[in-house]
Amino acid sequence: MYDVIVIGSGPGGYVAAIRCAQLGMKTAIIEKYPTLGGTCLNVGCIPSKALLDSSEHYHNAAHTFKTHGINLSNLKVDLKQMIARKDDVVKQNVDGVSYLMKKNKIDVHQGIGSFVDQNTVKITKDDGSTEEIKGDKIIIATGSKPANLPFIELDKERVITSTEALKLKEIPKHMIIIGGGVIGMELGSVYGRMGAKVSVVEFMDSLIPSMDRTMGKELQKSLKKLGFEFYLKHKVTGVKRSGKSLTVTAENTKGESISIEGDYVLVSIGRKPFTQGLNAEAAGVKLTDRGQIEVNEHLQTSVPHIYAIGDVVKGAMLAHKAEEEGTFVAETIAGQKPHINYNLIPGVVYTWPEVASVGYTEEQLKEQGIKYKSGKFPFMASGRARASMDTDGVVKVLADAETDEILGVHMIGPRTADMIAEAVVAMEYRASAEDIARMSHAHPTYTEAFKEACLAATDNRALHL
Repeated sequence: MYDVIVIGSGPGGYVAAIRCAQLGMKTAIIEKYPTLGGTCLNVGCIPSKALLDSSEHYHNAAHTFKTHGINLSNLKVDLKQMIARKDDVVKQNVDGVSYLMKKNKIDVHQGIGSFVDQNTVKITKDDGSTEEIKGDKIIIATGSKPANLPFIELDKERVITSTEALKLKEIPKHMIIIGGGVIGMELGSVYGRMGAKVSVVEFMDSLIPSMDRTMGKELQKSLKKLGFEFYLKHKVTGVKRSGKSLTVTAENTKGESISIEGDYVLVSIGRKPFTQGLNAEAAGVKLTDRGQIEVNEHLQTSVPHIYAIGDVVKGAMLAHKAEEEGTFVAETIAGQKPHINYNLIPGVVYTWPEVASVGYTEEQLKEQGIKYKSGKFPFMASGRARASMDTDGVVKVLADAETDEILGVHMIGPRTADMIAEAVVAMEYRASAEDIARMSHAHPTYTEAFKEACLAATDNRALHL
């Protein structure tokens, strides 16, 4: 009998297991794949960042090295080696998770975990054999998988998801991306930097539509420099394949039809909760109409000793959100009183320039009728950004009009994925724009742009504009 059984070993599941073990609980984790780490480590965050880094190195070698005084000849992409390096990065990370399981004395069971009853989980292994284990508490962390449109047939060769995009054997001549969200823009950047033509078809009127509108506009400007084409406010109506050629048809808001031809189509319209094989009904665990597992504010399901975290429950599908929830549940089980402020979980797009955001968007503040003031500072005016030739982008700070409390921070520019952490700290402690403006920021650094945006929000006092 285990104190806790965790089903799924992604960032939510393995972090929950570690925290449970740290708190003295006898813990088991079940993973259906041969390696731990879930989508994030195997076919998501980690491999995509590895390819983004490699492709950015190539792009800089091809386009900016000469300006830096570095001359190269016969520059070419070795895609096979690039993918091999990505695979090695993945292996190091998943091996690291295996080590952490051993270190924390967590029992790892490989196979599909499914409920027999409220305390019993059956593990079905690859060879068809089964075993059953029992737990006092159970945490569901089964994650998500790529979503698709019902009329698109994913052949996983030419019509692909993010999973297949991480292991292509050639650079596409023309990649058509259905969906202008985070995953599509990241993977489009990988191949666009290496010479692929990239066309993006997006139903909404902005890229990365869940983020502040300024970010979508700025990202679009930047990606246009890579040769991206955009078809915003277009609804995809069909995808047809003929040999190596694909045709995507779409309609604009007037009902006019267009067709785009390419050699790869990446379907990137988001992700959906994954509960296949879980047999949740056997435990009495309720699902919502959207296929998510229903939870309360303590992340308990309809069965109080069964919890659910991460992509399989409501909220942003982010690895770090899942990690926070994994820790939250472990500490709740141990009788502690943890908290998560969901408004202060940052979102990041790892294109270049990077996009990072936390708190309310300008659109949300307008909808809620909250009076706010805005301060912006462009990287074009940053000495550090000029030195590194990374002048695209802007930092935007939204503060309460009366109290000056920071309500939202939205950044597009160099290393904003790391810079956003300062904004999260500030907002967790309810800092004002004036507080950040009065803190010393090292010069020259990218983070000065955050200080300057806070100065701009405080009576338009930016110093370097």
